[in-house]
Amino acid sequence: MTAPRLSVVVITLNEEDRIRETLTSVAWADEIVVVDAGSEDKTVALAREFTDHVMIHAWQGFAAQKNFGIEQATGDWILSLDADEQVEPALREEIVAVLQAPEACDGYRIARRNIMWGRFIRHGRLYPDWQLRLFRRGRGRFLERAVHESIVVDGKVGRLGAPLLHQSYRDVSDFLRRADRYSTLAAEEWARTARPFRATRLVTAPFARFVSMYVLHRGFLDGWRGFLLAILYAYYVFIRSAKIWEKMKR
Repeated sequence: MTAPRLSVVVITLNEEDRIRETLTSVAWADEIVVVDAGSEDKTVALAREFTDHVMIHAWQGFAAQKNFGIEQATGDWILSLDADEQVEPALREEIVAVLQAPEACDGYRIARRNIMWGRFIRHGRLYPDWQLRLFRRGRGRFLERAVHESIVVDGKVGRLGAPLLHQSYRDVSDFLRRADRYSTLAAEEWARTARPFRATRLVTAPFARFVSMYVLHRGFLDGWRGFLLAILYAYYVFIRSAKIWEKMKR
């Protein structure tokens, strides 16, 4: 009987500073599929050092881009990764065991260890940060959302014990750039649903996010990193709310 094959699918856009680490961490997989949205740096050249399955595909949104990659994969199982994530040895061993287990579930959630400013962030709701990333081919697909895309699996979903390493924001500037982009997408998605929006959320929503991360979920235990992250996430909630309010006022 042929052993089940694993395909790793990664989407990229100008990731030359970290794509090598990501692909090195999954070089043991049976297949690596990289879907690039038109990088202007060395991302594509670096990816081709690891796989011949590198495709240039015009950007159509996070979920659509990832679903395109899944459609190109030929393995029995799919592991979907972002370009800033890495599979450590313990997680590799657990994934290999799942592939060989006759009683395996149809999909698995994996906890992410978020690394920010060189330190593992343990609090503020940033750990364990469960993400559904491993699933049988044909059983999982990303929901078509503008931002914060997630996988839906047709079947039983379990959890793995070993975490996925997530080298998150490079610095504050990187956070602010992504916050601007994600908040615009989130505001557009909100506007499409025609849900009501109260102007009071401009104040209450950011305040609630800060209190939740820093106080209720003990972000203060991560020191200055926890404080800065709580401020930054509250800022993200504020600009998202402001963009929604702006759209609703038009």
